[in-house]
Amino acid sequence: MTRYVALLRGVNVGGVTIRMSELSALVAGLGYTDVTTVLASGNVLFTSADATAATQHALEAALRSSFGYKAWVHVLTVDTIRAVAAAYPFERSAERHAYVVFAVTPEVRAELLAVELDPALERAAPGEGVIYWSVPKGSTLDSALGKAQSKAAYRPWLTTRNLNTVEKLAG
Repeated sequence: MTRYVALLRGVNVGGVTIRMSELSALVAGLGYTDVTTVLASGNVLFTSADATAATQHALEAALRSSFGYKAWVHVLTVDTIRAVAAAYPFERSAERHAYVVFAVTPEVRAELLAVELDPALERAAPGEGVIYWSVPKGSTLDSALGKAQSKAAYRPWLTTRNLNTVEKLAG
């Protein structure tokens, strides 16, 4: 049995509202155990014997059927989440947001890393399956990388979490 984290994209924003109690019940109803939600933004911890890809497809199908939205889920082991959190390369401060962009494909990561950034404003660095990102508080949506991530073509392929959330998921 493996402990997993499912990161749901676009939950409780943009008109997609899912109560965490409903999400927890849905995941448990699929036969996964030790189900726990973290925050109200679509983060689920659970235990399963299934392979990651099978788990991802099962969750996406159940979310689409139960909640009627185009669900995209990133499923990673808790060990992977711990490694991602530990590898954050930038200094943390009260003035900046520390983010992890989970990007499924190398092509999407390469496209986002190719976005021209103002180094005085934001920084990005590659990681294993992720992009690490640091941006001043209050500038996230207006920053070059923030705008690039909002492209509709990227919706199935990425989701972003604050490093504090990633650390909570890592346990």
